Amino acid sequence: LQAPAPRHERAPDLRRRLVTITWVGDMSLSADLGLPPLDDGGPLKAVRRQLVDSDLTLGNLEGTLGSGGGSKCGRDSEDCFAFQAPARYASMYADAGFDVLNVANNHAADYGPRGAAKTLAALYRTGIGHAGSPGHVELLTVRGVRVALLGFAPYPWAASLRDVPAAADLVRRADREADVVVAMMHAGAEGADQVSTPSGRESAFGEDRGNTRRFAHAAVDAGADLVIGSGPHVVRGVERYRDRLIAYSLGNFLGFNTFGRGGVLSLSGILRVRLDGTGATRGARWTSVRLVGAGTPEVDPSHESAKLVTQVSREDFGPRAMRVEDGTRLVPVSGG
Repeated sequence: LQAPAPRHERAPDLRRRLVTITWVGDMSLSADLGLPPLDDGGPLKAVRRQLVDSDLTLGNLEGTLGSGGGSKCGRDSEDCFAFQAPARYASMYADAGFDVLNVANNHAADYGPRGAAKTLAALYRTGIGHAGSPGHVELLTVRGVRVALLGFAPYPWAASLRDVPAAADLVRRADREADVVVAMMHAGAEGADQVSTPSGRESAFGEDRGNTRRFAHAAVDAGADLVIGSGPHVVRGVERYRDRLIAYSLGNFLGFNTFGRGGVLSLSGILRVRLDGTGATRGARWTSVRLVGAGTPEVDPSHESAKLVTQVSREDFGPRAMRVEDGTRLVPVSGG
């Protein structure tokens, strides 16, 4: 396997500069369904140590923060979910160590443009950046390395995941501006039976959710150094493609009566990847997590999600699969 050729001149010492990036899956809170208390460390207390010990901590924020805007669900709607939590819950994410949250997903517009704008304002007030708005590249400098963060989803209020050529163009633009490019994708069918990453297009609830594998590979081909996913609400496999990692889904990470629970729906993970300043992967770790109670995360000493990600990675990606060794170390199935 060969790494993608660099798209721009890189400083000669970038290979000696290491950046650690941590990613978790879906997080959603809803005032209508009941909110977790923020005292005594809040609902992320049990995993805070794993989140703050990173140069960049990223996650997928489903729903809105703040107030105002009209709900997408009509008064008499059934099986319609619109998530909104008070703006003060942005500080919960900041206190847990999150630096940037992805807002390219199906719940980002639950309360229309006003709700989306309130969400970004709440995040920025606490020092959290965002990725996923159309055309937006979030640029940060970490340990002397310029990192570009992008978010993609199959919705008009997000950078498009279904328009693969346009997505590749955005990745190439980011690669011209940064040393390391991270692409977050919210894609795929949902549910306990969706742990496999299929070839071809996926759909859910009548929506075209895009071709997840095609998008991820195109992002790497265009210059992405790490592709990380959310959306199916279950753990999916991790693939090594052109020496870059693609984690297709880490499952649910934080809900409070907002997500289905039980079985694989309660299994989650924390992915920690170390990259050098050229984007090359220098190591990766997987921390197994289990959602307990109403949907809050705890580290799982039985490593159930590590076993699951190893199994589905082998089944879906064969020699390109990653596996979890010794409970936490993410390594290639093959040494090639």
